[in-house]
Amino acid sequence: MSKTIFKEGKKYTFSDYFNMPNPVEEIITEFGYHYSIEALKLPRDQQIDRNLLKDLVDTYYLLVPKVSLNSEIAKRELMIAPLLHAVIKTLNAKLNIEYSVDINDKLAGTIDYLFRSSQQLIVIEAKKGDLEKGFNQLAVEMIAMDIYEDKNQPEILYGAITIGEVWRFALLERQTKQLIKDVHTFRFPEDSLDIFSILTGILNNKVLEK
Repeated sequence: MSKTIFKEGKKYTFSDYFNMPNPVEEIITEFGYHYSIEALKLPRDQQIDRNLLKDLVDTYYLLVPKVSLNSEIAKRELMIAPLLHAVIKTLNAKLNIEYSVDINDKLAGTIDYLFRSSQQLIVIEAKKGDLEKGFNQLAVEMIAMDIYEDKNQPEILYGAITIGEVWRFALLERQTKQLIKDVHTFRFPEDSLDIFSILTGILNNKVLEK
């Protein structure tokens, strides 16, 4: 019998992968996917509404002294959700919140945010402020969506993991089953222009730079 990281008879949800001690490469190999880390040149939208973005950041600076950010819910409400809402205000995309997926006993659970336009983008919040463990969960959710969707989908599926203050992106090349993690991270609100332009660039189907 070949070695596996899974326990016999156990049903795994997406959140279980956050708690797994195994590295992400080991986890996704179980599903027949490959993993690499690269300096991705992600799509960027150069025609963003800078006034909308300025209002978002100004509101954050106004509220942050008055709001305690010692919980995941607080960070979601003050940092993550307003940014994602601003994205759908500027383009023709649908945002699914708490999107449920159930494929089998190893791929089931709820995706925090799923954007659909000419491209697809998964965004999840890393629990306990742990970006690395959160990435394990993001990787599995991206694989689940790749399997769940029919094959008439864009060749690349995008993902993002955030703890509120920090964002990191990834992409899944569906044909080669290659999941690539971006070596870069972006901070909010300091890098809000970068984050916003990447999110809208992906969903506006801008060309991935080579």
